[in-house]
Amino acid sequence: MSVILITGAGKGIGRAIAVEFAKRKSEGFSPKLFLTSRTLSDLLALKKECEAMRVETHVLDAELSKMDDVNRIYESALSRFGRVDCLINNAGVGRFKHILELTEEDYDFTMNTNLKGTFFLTQKIFADMQARQSGHIFFITSVAAETPFEQSALYCASKFGQKGLVEVLRLYARKCKVRITNVMPGAVATPMWGEARERLSEKMMMPEDIAKPIVEAYLQPTRTCVEEIVLRPIGGDL
Repeated sequence: MSVILITGAGKGIGRAIAVEFAKRKSEGFSPKLFLTSRTLSDLLALKKECEAMRVETHVLDAELSKMDDVNRIYESALSRFGRVDCLINNAGVGRFKHILELTEEDYDFTMNTNLKGTFFLTQKIFADMQARQSGHIFFITSVAAETPFEQSALYCASKFGQKGLVEVLRLYARKCKVRITNVMPGAVATPMWGEARERLSEKMMMPEDIAKPIVEAYLQPTRTCVEEIVLRPIGGDL
């Protein structure tokens, strides 16, 4: 049994990862899914799809930006399944404007989910993994964790910050046999792109393109860690 906790699972990449894990159920691999996002209706539809593939699935609507909800995610996952074998830090938000137009509210909106909530949920689950000497944590960062984009000052700052967290956490993880994987996708056709998604979709990757290598990385022998996955559209960054 592998307990997989996915944040931001209701749409886009998170949803595709949940479905891909469910598809991989076999005699040798039995995933149990704990899925969170802000929108319960999205989660319930996904739960129905995964359970149709005979995968036990629990959902919880929660705001990763709120510390009470971070605690609720952690406590609910342990109450339901007893442990988390794989944490996929997928939840992420962004406000895309000229740097001089960004506000304090934009800053808090972006950082409270992408950095604060992600950090503290990871901290809680890593403590358990460290004690067990096993586990796998994925961070779905972005190519924006390394590459600046003009309208993305806060998003880039948060993703550069996530990458820093990945690299520090890996120093601890190597001492206790916990695997850490940084996933850096380029442009993916997800709701974050808003109206531009339809106009640019032919130049983008699809969420399932990101999900498949993540699941493959998790299914590697525990002696092996895929430390970084970088995926871009064939034509490069938009």
